[in-house]
Parts: sequence; structure tokens; C-alpha cells
Amino acid sequence: MTAMLRFTNPAGLYDPAPNGYSHVATVDGPARLVFVAGQGGEDAQGRLAEDFGAQVDQALENLQIALAAAGARVRDVVKLTVLVVDHSEARLFLLGEAIKALWGEHPTPACTLIPVPRLALDGMLFEIEATAAVAA
Repeated sequence: MTAMLRFTNPAGLYDPAPNGYSHVATVDGPARLVFVAGQGGEDAQGRLAEDFGAQVDQALENLQIALAAAGARVRDVVKLTVLVVDHSEARLFLLGEAIKALWGEHPTPACTLIPVPRLALDGMLFEIEATAAVAA
């Protein structure tokens, strides 16, 4: 983890680790901020996966590509916002597992999940946007 990033789960708040996020992310010192637009489950040809889990996997792959283009990695991400169509505990579990697998031993970022009735494309079930901080 970059020394300028701190992830905290304060006493008095529930443990968010099973859902793949931290309650608080702090950036100390000079940093270059990277803002990644919402990434969905489309491949490079624009084909959208049909299954929620497959869309999550593709969106996380797309997120990594976008971050790399800006010289960042997932462990530099301080904040995620995820949009889920037809949100359910089962979908939350799949998302949490995918995030934890991608971040591995690194602390997971702060995250807000917003259930939505629809996204930009027909059949789109998941979208994720990120803010990352990279040492300037």
C-alpha cells in the first residue's frame, strides 16, 4: 500500500470486510487524483455479458485497464461507487467476493453501493466508478 493512503474501519462501526470495502479512506500528502468513469460489463467490442457475475468480472477488468492507463493500480483506489440493477443480498455477496479477490491482502477502498432500476444499456446490471490517488 502506498504510504500516503490510509484505510480505517473505526470502532463503533460494523466490519465491512465481508462486503469488500473500508469505511474511511484518507489521502495524506501531495497526490495525483485519478477519476475513472463508470465501467460496465462490456468487452472491448462492446458486447455485454448476460450474467450479473460475468458483468462484475468484466467491469473489474475494465477498471484495471482504465487505472493502468493513468499509471494507477487497484490498491491506489480510495473510493468506489457501484450501481446495481435489481440489488439483492446474493448480488452483494458476489460483488464482495470479487472485490476481495481483486484487492487480495491490500485494504479495500471506501465504497457506496446504489441500487438502481436501470443503467445506460439494455441488459446492463452493474457499473463501477473509482477515484484513485497516486503519489505526485
